[in-house]
Amino acid sequence: MRLRNMGEGVGSRGLAACHGHPGHPDRGDRMGKPVIFTDLDGTLLDCVTYSFEPALPALRLIGEMDIPIVFCSSKTRDEIECCRRNLGNGHPFITENGGGIVIPAGYFDPRIFPVHTTIVRENECLVIRLGASYPALRRAIRELRSEGFRITGFGDMSVAEVAELTKLPRDQARLAKRRDYDEPFLFDGNEVETIKLEKAVWAKGFSLTSGRFFHLLGDSDKGKAVALLIGFFRQKYGEISSIAVGDGPNDIPMLELVDHPILVRQPDGSHNSCVDTPRLIRAEGIGPEGWNSALLGLLSGLEPVRK
Repeated sequence: MRLRNMGEGVGSRGLAACHGHPGHPDRGDRMGKPVIFTDLDGTLLDCVTYSFEPALPALRLIGEMDIPIVFCSSKTRDEIECCRRNLGNGHPFITENGGGIVIPAGYFDPRIFPVHTTIVRENECLVIRLGASYPALRRAIRELRSEGFRITGFGDMSVAEVAELTKLPRDQARLAKRRDYDEPFLFDGNEVETIKLEKAVWAKGFSLTSGRFFHLLGDSDKGKAVALLIGFFRQKYGEISSIAVGDGPNDIPMLELVDHPILVRQPDGSHNSCVDTPRLIRAEGIGPEGWNSALLGLLSGLEPVRK
């Protein structure tokens, strides 16, 4: 991984002391190749400025150690592609809360893909589509609104409105509206009405998750996408040591799957109380600061892999 304008590298300094999880049949006592799955907004990226600068020391170390970082976000493919360019990241990534997996062509031996997996080639990438189609999600939003739920999706908003709501620059807000598998929306309702909304969503065959926004999606989540990639990485490297970093409830399916789940602090300094997975590491730091400190600590016992 190559980072732009990062200056001098950081030497390695403990994951070796953390391996082995008794009672989990899929995790052995040997430490394997680290692979990192990470949420973006509010985790690797500051939730206000969208900067990753506080995480640069850990990012440099990860680059020295040749550790794959897989972005796993509610962001669209176009948004994540922009992040990958800024960070010099050439690894697979997961879009729209697990709706799609995008893999650079040639990254994995194609013989490892299960025969039942539908893979579409798009330009120089392979795409695994796991989520519902966006037109189907938009139809469901309109139906829910006609049933009396006060909801407004990104598809109902202009680029300017999305930019104002998210505090993204207009060019990034435009990318945020180019959706494939997930519809973020605002809901004007109390706790009782939220429960009714959840039931109505399930009745239509969709699911709901929340974070900064509510999200309407199909039978997909971050965990299902991460599970597939963990299998592919095991075929590529053999034994791996999986790490995931998140900040909220929509990260739970991802955090539950990995060897080393990490939760960063929210902007108010608290850890999200909804997230309490086994073996959870609660990072000392908000967003990218917590990302940096937790990963430096976790990886400090390993020697960097020289390319």
